[in-house]
Amino acid sequence: MTNIVLLAEARGEAEARHSSTLIGASGIELLRMMSEAEMIHLSPVDRDLIHKYYLTNDNRHIMSLWDNHPEVYRTNVFNQHPPGNSVNWFLGAKSDALPGYPAARIDIKKIRPAGPYVRKEFAYELERLGNELIDKNPNVIVCLGNYALWAMAGRTAISTIRGTTLLSTHTVADFKLLPTFHPSAVLQNYDYRPVVIADLMKAKRESAYPDIRRPEREIWIEPTIEDIERFYDRHIKGCGLLSTDIETAGDRITCIGFAPDNRIALVIPFDDARSATRSYWPSHEDELRVWKIIRCILEDCGIAKLFQNGAYDIAFLWRSMHIKVYGAFEDTMLLNHALQPEMLKNLGFLGSIYSDERSWKGMAKHSKTIKRDD
Repeated sequence: MTNIVLLAEARGEAEARHSSTLIGASGIELLRMMSEAEMIHLSPVDRDLIHKYYLTNDNRHIMSLWDNHPEVYRTNVFNQHPPGNSVNWFLGAKSDALPGYPAARIDIKKIRPAGPYVRKEFAYELERLGNELIDKNPNVIVCLGNYALWAMAGRTAISTIRGTTLLSTHTVADFKLLPTFHPSAVLQNYDYRPVVIADLMKAKRESAYPDIRRPEREIWIEPTIEDIERFYDRHIKGCGLLSTDIETAGDRITCIGFAPDNRIALVIPFDDARSATRSYWPSHEDELRVWKIIRCILEDCGIAKLFQNGAYDIAFLWRSMHIKVYGAFEDTMLLNHALQPEMLKNLGFLGSIYSDERSWKGMAKHSKTIKRDD
C-alpha cells in the first residue's frame, strides 16, 4: 500500500517518451515543494540528480530521483501526451461526452470550439486510473490541478476547495482527496508556491489515516433570548479569548457569532427570509433585549476578543449600532499577514490552511454578505 498518490493531469513530451510522470521542470518544482513540506527528504544524492538534470537535460536523472522515494506514487488522469501540450485536446461536444461526468472546463472561451466535455473515447484512461488507485489503496490522493479534481470528484473549481479534504465520487469512490494547484501553475505564478507547500503539509498529515476526520463542534443556531443569556452565563463570562464575527448587508448586521473556544459557538441571527417582516426576532422589544446582551459583551474590556478583519467589524458596529468594542486583542487576518505576507488572508483560505473543515465556500454558498475579510 502507498499512503500518498500524486495525481497529475497528462503526460508532457518527456513523460510520454519515458513512460513516466512529473520528470520535467514541474516535477522538480513539486519535489522541492514536497521537501519543504517535509513530505519527503531530498538527500545530497537527490540534489545531485537535479543538478545533473540541469547540466544534461536528461529526464532519466529525475526518474532516478523519484525511484528514491517509493513513499509516494505518481500517475496521471491521461497517460498520454496531448498535441500542443494542451489538456483541452481531450475535450469535445456534449454529444460525445464521457457518461456520468460533468464538463471538465467552465471557461468555454479557452477550450476547443467543440465543447468542454471529455470525450467518451478516453473512458479507458479513467478505467486504468481507477484500477491503479484500487491497487495502491492510498490514504490520500493529492489532486494536482483541475483535471485531476474533475476525474476524482466531478468538480473543477480548484481555487475554491484546494487545501480541504473531500471524498472521491467519480472514477473510483470513497478515496480521500486533497486538491491543490498543479506545479506547472506554480511555475507560471509563484504566488501559488507557499499555498501548495501548505497543502502538501496537510496532505502529509492526512496520509496517516484513510478516513476524513472533522473536528467536533457544538454550534447554537436559531437561539431564543433565554438561550443567549444561558450561553453568555455558561461560556462567555470569564473566557480567555472570545472569537467575534459579524455578517452584514447594506447598513445593517444580519448576524453575529461568538465562540469562546474551538468546540462551541453561538450564532445570533437578525435577518430571516422565512419571516413576513424579514426579521428573526418576533418583536422590536425582543431584538432590543438581544442587542443589550451583545453590547454588554462587546463593551466589556475584561473579555479579550479575536476578530477577522476587526477594523471592518469594529467600525461597522459603531456606525450601525453605536456599540464601542473594547478588548480587541487579536486579528487572524493581520496575524497571518505578519506570518505569511505573501499568502491570502481571507477566512476561507485561513480555514483551508489551519483547520480540518470542509470547503467553507461550499458550506456557505447560499449566504450573502458585503463584508470583505481579506
